[in-house]
Amino acid sequence: MDSELEQEEILEPNWLTAVRAVQEKQGTDIKVLDLRPVTSFTDYFIICTGSNSKQNQAISDEVLRMMKLRGERPISVEGYDPAEWILMDYADFIVHIFSVKGRGYYDLDRLWKQATPVDIPAE
Repeated sequence: MDSELEQEEILEPNWLTAVRAVQEKQGTDIKVLDLRPVTSFTDYFIICTGSNSKQNQAISDEVLRMMKLRGERPISVEGYDPAEWILMDYADFIVHIFSVKGRGYYDLDRLWKQATPVDIPAE
């Protein structure tokens, strides 16, 4: 039974693993946008909000940890120290971790409104 569960986890797409990491650290207002019909530089955006810079860093650390377990490392991580907007580029998807103020200011949801929202499956 455990090997079946491990096999299911392996089949989980990488972007969903990142979403689970965000959920683990209580990121809020999590949105996944499918950008494949819109642009070629990435497939998905994961956008979330943390309540403060320490939580944003904890979310980022958990995404790094969980993706590393899958053998995946980011191309780049930017904004970790100010932690108002942490951007984690994994090529096929990009994680955006915002402060409440940063999320409202940059409003990626509106900027990329032509992208298709993706339902996040229940765990």
